[in-house]
Parts: sequence; C-alpha cells; structure tokens
Amino acid sequence: MKKYILFLYLITSYHLIGQNIDKVIDKKIYRSYFSYSLKGPLYVVYDLYNGGGDNSRKNLRFKEEFGTAKNKDFAKSGFDKGHLVNAEDFAYNSDFQKLTFSLYNVFPQDPKLNRGVWKTWETTIRNESKKWPLRIYVGAIYGTRKIKGKIAIPEYCWKVVINKKTGLILHSLIFKNDVTEAVSRITLQDLKKKLTYPVDFTK
Repeated sequence: MKKYILFLYLITSYHLIGQNIDKVIDKKIYRSYFSYSLKGPLYVVYDLYNGGGDNSRKNLRFKEEFGTAKNKDFAKSGFDKGHLVNAEDFAYNSDFQKLTFSLYNVFPQDPKLNRGVWKTWETTIRNESKKWPLRIYVGAIYGTRKIKGKIAIPEYCWKVVINKKTGLILHSLIFKNDVTEAVSRITLQDLKKKLTYPVDFTK
C-alpha cells in the first residue's frame, strides 16, 4: 500500500514539474507569470481598451531576457513564436508594441493555430475593446513535449476575456495546439480544473 501511494505521488509530482510560477514579470502593459524550468509563461494578464493602430511590426524582433528561451531554439522546430499579448493590440504606441516582442510573452504554437483561428480571435477581441474596457488572460496547459528538450510546448492554449465595466465574462476559450485549430468554449470552473497552477481571475 505504501509503495502504491509513493508511486502515485511520483507520477503526480512528475506531471507538475515546472508547473509553478517562478517569477511575475511586470512589462508595464502586461504581467507575465513565468516558469524558468519551462522557459515560458504559464499565463499573462493585460488590460485593453480601444486597441489597435497603424504602427508596423515589420522590424521588431523578439527580445531574449533572463531565463527565457533563445530565438535560435525555435529555428526549424516546426513551431511559431506565438504572442500571448497580441502585438497589434498595442500598435497605437510603438514603445508598447515593442514590449510585446519579449520572450516573456511567447509560447510555441503550431503555425496553423497561430496564423489561423488564434489570430481570428485576437482580431475579434481587439474589435470588442473598441466598445468596452477589457481584462484579458492568456495562458497555456503544458504537457511533456519540449523543443530540444528545453522549451515546453503547450498541449492547449486558453483565453479568458472579461468586460471590466460589467464584470461579465465575454469569452472563456480553449484551443488545441495542433493543426486542427480546434477551439471550444469552456466554463471558468472547468478551465480551472485543467490548470496545474493558480490563476486569480479577479486581478
């Protein structure tokens, strides 16, 4: 019986390795809840009102920072460097937009997802920000896959969007991080059950 309990503990511990918030990085326009062992954010939080603008992202490059992955690690990996905080949301201010190009704001995304339904939802939410002030949470549910044994790959990505004026949840979405681009709505309660780290959706 003791061996069985120990076995369950080891399995659980292995699953949760790295699923801890090691550092909260304040990037002025967003907060990144970062895991050094995963070399990626567990989630980010930011506010958006009247997002969008005309600044180009053409010459912007992702900045390597303390504890993050390296740009070269993504080369030929088959994954995009997917923004959690969308760059176009802050295209009205070049300094703010530049802040989104930090590897504190990146997780590996399947190109079909990143350039497909994920981008579609980014545009939808940005348009909604022209009507209401929004609080946006974006995160990952990591499995065991990694790029080069170092950078954790999300099995799922998720978004929660709250209307700050009314306090109502506009969207709670979960996306499969693969070529299917599968996305579905999920209750906040069910999302929390899937997460291996705490998220306070009131902050």
